[in-house]
Amino acid sequence: MALIVTCRNRIVGPTWQSIRSVYGTSRIGNRDVVGHGVNGMANYQDDAHFPFPAIRFKENSADICALREKEKGDWKQLCCEDKKALYRASFCQTFSEFKHPTGMWKVVVGCVLITTSFGFWAAMFFHYYVTEPLPVSFSKQSQKAQLRRMLELRVNAVDGISSKWDYDNDRWKVCR
Repeated sequence: MALIVTCRNRIVGPTWQSIRSVYGTSRIGNRDVVGHGVNGMANYQDDAHFPFPAIRFKENSADICALREKEKGDWKQLCCEDKKALYRASFCQTFSEFKHPTGMWKVVVGCVLITTSFGFWAAMFFHYYVTEPLPVSFSKQSQKAQLRRMLELRVNAVDGISSKWDYDNDRWKVCR
């Protein structure tokens, strides 16, 4: 990856030094780099899609180094607590721990309901206090009178609304 080097807020040119190599090792401290990771960066993340992080979870200490030396030998000599300590040195959580539901859905549903109720009350406020009443032409009686006037004027007589009106019997034609 090329890094653009700047000098006094001007772009000087690309260099072939990776940003990851510049400050990646200073951020991980005394941890072992054990793999490639999600995108090649030396970071730790519990993720089911990428189960092997690039670095170990805990930094190397005297206890962990002693356990790693015992690990190189026969695993039957390790007790259950030693195996758990080795696992916790490499990983923060087990699969069942980080895939366990957190209950965040309750917060999401609560926020959705609060937002919906706020929108409902805002619509009611605008309906009663901000918007003007509907014009008279929106009433059923006015709409019927307007339809009757359109039929009398024979609006769209070929294939529109007037073509569906029976002028001899003064009613709608029966569609078959």
